[in-house]
Amino acid sequence: MCQNCAYNSPKYLGRCPNCGSWSSFVEEVEVAEVKNARVSLTGEKTKPMKLVDVTSINVHRTKTEMEEFNRVLGGGVVPGSLVLIGGDPGIGKSTLLLQVSTQLSQVGTVLYVSGEESAQQIKLRAERLGDIDSEFYLYAETNMQSVRAEVERIQPNFLIIDSIQTIMSPEISGVQGSVSQVREVTAELMQLAKTNNIAIFIVGHVTKEGTLAGPRMLEHMV
Repeated sequence: MCQNCAYNSPKYLGRCPNCGSWSSFVEEVEVAEVKNARVSLTGEKTKPMKLVDVTSINVHRTKTEMEEFNRVLGGGVVPGSLVLIGGDPGIGKSTLLLQVSTQLSQVGTVLYVSGEESAQQIKLRAERLGDIDSEFYLYAETNMQSVRAEVERIQPNFLIIDSIQTIMSPEISGVQGSVSQVREVTAELMQLAKTNNIAIFIVGHVTKEGTLAGPRMLEHMV
């Protein structure tokens, strides 16, 4: 499978015929899907409704102290949303989300999952940024099953994944950051967000060409 565009081939190819990238093919084992009835992201059974019968709701947005950050999110953080944060290496993605997390922890519970830095490294940076609230949980982990278990235990209002390329599901073949891993982990995070009404932020690396690293379908899923 091409790690750039998810093109499939029964054998290894030096160059992808779909996107033209070189040395991007990685062998992945396909897992047969269990033919069960599909469940919606919220876990509820739905049926067709007339548009006039649908009840309108006012979504409460949680505002941060950063006006520009609020503006980009349409006025604040929406419960149950999945937000992708991309940017060049070292530009400040982790620092921005750490700063936002310290502010959000004052109004709700935050779980910050770090797959790249240790808890001690993040603590040092957080201390430079300001006060740390007691509702700020830090979790240095790369296993998606462990992350899901902690989400169900802590039941946070906000979840930060830093970064999506480092988190992996043990049930899926392929290395961290591969097409199958990113697709599965992102789909699981999306279900977590919708089912538990958690606002989730995902950090995505950017290549030197300025595009998000890994499979393009990450952007489409979010």
